[in-house]
Amino acid sequence: MTKHGKRTRRLFSAEFKQEAVRRLAERRAQGVSVQQIGRELDVRPEMLRAWRHQLATRSGAALPDVFPGQGRLPSEQEEVRRLEREVKRLAQENAFLKSAAAYFARESR
Repeated sequence: MTKHGKRTRRLFSAEFKQEAVRRLAERRAQGVSVQQIGRELDVRPEMLRAWRHQLATRSGAALPDVFPGQGRLPSEQEEVRRLEREVKRLAQENAFLKSAAAYFARESR
């Protein structure tokens, strides 16, 4: 904790998250509560549940895509955003070219 009582934000590697989820599954099978597992790993139970959900919904993806972290997006979503920006740019270019063509068509009459 800092001197004002707030906790500093900790960063966890993708490997740590994967191992924590694996340990969560093992220990839950033994009947241990998520709260207890969180205390053992010094991680909030909500984080363990979130990591488990991420791993389950993105199964089969590369580890950096499962836990991209620090504001990064999984590579598929990154590609979608890039393509959406490109579509927007091309639509603007197309609108400009239409208006330029209309302008020159009026001028030539």
